Amino acid sequence: MILGQIAWVDCIAFLVFLAPQLLIQVGLFETAKCGIKALPFLLLRLPYQFLKTRYFTRHPSKPPFVQVASPFQDIVIRCVRYAFACIPASIGKVFFSKNVALPFMRFRMLRHGYLRSPIYWREVNRGDLNGLYAIADETRRPDIVVYYCHGGGFSMGSAFFYLEFLLAWVHLLKVEGGYDNPALFALDYTLVPEATYPTQAQQTLTGYKYVLSLVDSSSNIVVSGDSAGATLILSLLLCLSDYTPLRNRMPGLAVVISPWAAIISPKNQNTASDYLNAESLHLYGSQYIGTKADADDSLVSPGRCKDLSWWRRASPSAGWFFVYGSEEVFAPETRDLIELLKKAGGGSVGKNEGVNGEIGGVAVHEEQKWVHAWPVVKLFLCNTGEERMSGLRSIVRVTRERIKV
Repeated sequence: MILGQIAWVDCIAFLVFLAPQLLIQVGLFETAKCGIKALPFLLLRLPYQFLKTRYFTRHPSKPPFVQVASPFQDIVIRCVRYAFACIPASIGKVFFSKNVALPFMRFRMLRHGYLRSPIYWREVNRGDLNGLYAIADETRRPDIVVYYCHGGGFSMGSAFFYLEFLLAWVHLLKVEGGYDNPALFALDYTLVPEATYPTQAQQTLTGYKYVLSLVDSSSNIVVSGDSAGATLILSLLLCLSDYTPLRNRMPGLAVVISPWAAIISPKNQNTASDYLNAESLHLYGSQYIGTKADADDSLVSPGRCKDLSWWRRASPSAGWFFVYGSEEVFAPETRDLIELLKKAGGGSVGKNEGVNGEIGGVAVHEEQKWVHAWPVVKLFLCNTGEERMSGLRSIVRVTRERIKV
């Protein structure tokens, strides 16, 4: 199921679903205080900066993302940049919660003529395991399963917010990937500050054990995640290889989208294009680490692991596929990790070419002039179907070439 681009009517509907949840979960006073604080940005700084940068700045001097973005994309990213830097996570997490994201998804489906999803999906709630399971045909076992961990700085986000992205992924695996019955499980882990490391890492391991029960061979599993979710996937692979009895049941492929490779790093600096904010990342990262863990622990910050033999053991049988934007805050640490993995397992790096290198090596898609988690961002903000699906199609193409079933 692939829906059309986000329109202004969708934005209005989202606000309609959001408003009562803010009042219920945050309260009138805190919501009003946040709204009043945002007025100078919305009424003054946003239009001034937008007009000045977009229409009164020479093209070579514009931020790289602005050079390629539409006006709608430009405005949305500016608003998200403000929200990530200035709105408390207690309010931000409501934006991505089930009670907002699910009715919004259903509204978009109705607007495109769907009364129900053509891709079967259901919630999974089993004690300490929560998430969403989607499959092309629920009456049969899947031949390939994607295990996904969502982003959100460990402090926001939910599988429900990613539902449209995830269902489109399953659809493309079936229609363009050639798989008979693809499936996907998206984990909903506990957010900070309700819990800190190692809770989220343990929940990720529990989710992987659940996914193992769905397939005949672990080589038919694709582990993936974006941002903080990608961090959890990297930590999972290191953990599986050295600390669990599952070292012989490693997944087939890892698709790593805009990873937060090193939680606390001087290289995580603001850029003129990206919507992430280094100061907020430091706050959320510190909350995730907590008081008992070490920021340089390899299972906390996988990018801090420099042991080539450990990475070799942690590498999936069909290798790695890294996807990130050239302008994002995490790009420097991501490039460092890619170079490390190349040394550990071989393979070549290519940009904007989908898969490159030998099977079992490291493939890279660095989207030039784009921002954090661009496959998700493009799905929601781009105009044409080709642009909106470009990130997912790149992932499906690599999966098809590396995992034969």
